[in-house]
Amino acid sequence: MGAWCALLEAVASAAWIVDAGTRRVVGANAAAADLLGQPVERLAGAAAETLIGTPEDLAYWDEVGAGHPDPLNSDTVLVDATGRLVPVTRRVARLSMDGQPLHLLVTVDDRTEACRQQQASEALTAELQATLESTADGILVTDLAGRIRGFNRRFAQIWGMPEALLLQHQDEAVFDWMRRSVAEPDDYQRRLGLIQDTTLMQASERLVLHSGRVLERVTQPQSIQGRPCGRVWAFRDQTDLVAAGRRIEALSTTDALTGLHNRRQATEHLARSIVEAQRDGIALALLILDLDRFKQINDSLGHETGDQVLLDAADRLRSCLRQGDSVARIGGDQFALLVHDADHRGAEAAARRVLAAISRPCSVDGLQFTLTCSVGVALFPSDGVDADQLMRRAETAMQRAKIGGRACFRFHQARHDDDLRRRMQLDHAMRQALASQRFRLQYQPQIDLRTGVVVGCEALIRWRDPELGDVSPGEFIPVAEDSGFIIAIGDWVMAQAVRQAAAWSEGGLAMPVSVNVSALQFQQADFIERVAGVLREHGLPGRLLELELTESILVQDADEALDRLSQLARLGVQMAIDDFGTGYSSLSYLKRFPIQRLKIDRSFVSGIPNDDSDAGIVRAIIQMSRALGMRVIAEGVETEPQRAFLLESGCDQFQGFLYAPALDALSFEERVRGQPPTGRRRLTLVSST
Repeated sequence: MGAWCALLEAVASAAWIVDAGTRRVVGANAAAADLLGQPVERLAGAAAETLIGTPEDLAYWDEVGAGHPDPLNSDTVLVDATGRLVPVTRRVARLSMDGQPLHLLVTVDDRTEACRQQQASEALTAELQATLESTADGILVTDLAGRIRGFNRRFAQIWGMPEALLLQHQDEAVFDWMRRSVAEPDDYQRRLGLIQDTTLMQASERLVLHSGRVLERVTQPQSIQGRPCGRVWAFRDQTDLVAAGRRIEALSTTDALTGLHNRRQATEHLARSIVEAQRDGIALALLILDLDRFKQINDSLGHETGDQVLLDAADRLRSCLRQGDSVARIGGDQFALLVHDADHRGAEAAARRVLAAISRPCSVDGLQFTLTCSVGVALFPSDGVDADQLMRRAETAMQRAKIGGRACFRFHQARHDDDLRRRMQLDHAMRQALASQRFRLQYQPQIDLRTGVVVGCEALIRWRDPELGDVSPGEFIPVAEDSGFIIAIGDWVMAQAVRQAAAWSEGGLAMPVSVNVSALQFQQADFIERVAGVLREHGLPGRLLELELTESILVQDADEALDRLSQLARLGVQMAIDDFGTGYSSLSYLKRFPIQRLKIDRSFVSGIPNDDSDAGIVRAIIQMSRALGMRVIAEGVETEPQRAFLLESGCDQFQGFLYAPALDALSFEERVRGQPPTGRRRLTLVSST
């Protein structure tokens, strides 16, 4: 046995020798003792089938006992001394030595670590495959020779490819399918060859398939221990993304309702057309039109009907185009037409075509009505040399058409631009003036025609600007009304006038003060509260404040105006209609209002007594005021014949340069008192600044 022992110790694996005749262990090495968890002495003499007792081993040792000791080599398991199953590879081989009975060598290798690594590898492979299948990208893995080594189902789906081609490893059929699927196969094949020839190349590009699908292909080399071993290809379906991008691009340049170019695209197109016109030496005409009173359609018929009207207007404008012309919708109800190779006469013809097309009768849901538009025209190069200039000037010309009565067209006029700049300058300076207390009030006396006594005054705003000089109210008040700043100015005038009237009243001079009220100021929701608040703040009785309202305020919403005037009347405030006769007043409304005075506009007074027309109008106003139970006051009286005519006609009061211009508070008091600056005690005066 010494030879057997020497042999066993030379074997690296766990090993033992079995006598074929007795089927018992005759020797074992230390490695076997460690694996089986038994000392070498106990292993000697043990039955061979007790060490590894699987059915395969039991059957094998039965064969050995029958005299058929064939070799055996397979993976199996054994149970160690602790009862743990150990995966092993077991081999049984015959040993022959001269003069010795037949023996069998059993070698066993522990596969525990190998099985663990295999399980970890299988788990990793499963995870990788699950990851590949869960991604939205199609994945293809190839080796350096271009043979397919891996893929996911998404790859076949993206390419519309039968999965059988991949499962059957038909690589050439797969690549041919891909080549035939792209819209430009030659360019695709050229790029593919370049990538495959450059082992370390990374690339990303977009592929368009015959089906219309758009794919992004990204590829990068695969390496093991820093050495390239293949390539990974990722294919992402970007069809929806590309379509969404196209829709976004279309929305950014196209009006969603009409399908026309929007303002951005119209401006860009205009800029390109200007460059071409400069090159070709031709003129352009830009027409901007705005549908008249379109808001009334939306408010009364609803936005759906309004959209139908806009669609109809877009179709009509398309019919006005010549070859090379274009139309765009640049605002809610605003359109722009670019007319190529058009001088002043051609632009006028285009404007007339537009007016005629829009004014054709409309019919929406059985309702028939007529639509009109206002058109502004700017010419290149005379009115502007870039797109922004032409757009601005055509828009300002369109606004002039609106102011001029609508349903017409106007050409750009440089003088009008100067007026707009002046208005902007005035608007800014007004706001600075109010903040810097540069406004002041003057008071024009109002005289009783019969007695010659001053019975009141009108508070008039004055403004001297350090840069602009004296600015007439006739110039800055319309600007304030347009910008809405008239509300702040009106509040300031009322507060100053009430404050001065209160100071006069405290000094013993109960002098009613008239204050002009703009339509925008009167329409403010808290206007009544503002009037009540300023009277309360300064302790002025309402009867000493008169508000001068224009006829337009009263006829816009007669019921609401009546309610507000009634509230003012309850405060004791007096009301007058300013510039009477220049607007429109329904007598049926007028007699319902709590109005105490009518004010004859200076435009009628200037012609009396010689102008028969003015004289007749003045007499009619006076007679009507008598019938309505109102007093009447004439403004702008500058001559004695005018005063005499008014007195003879039954007018109650007048104001004007014949008696005095508007005076500062101190001069007004001294004039009313009839006292020089130095004399008996003067009333307390309040500075309007």
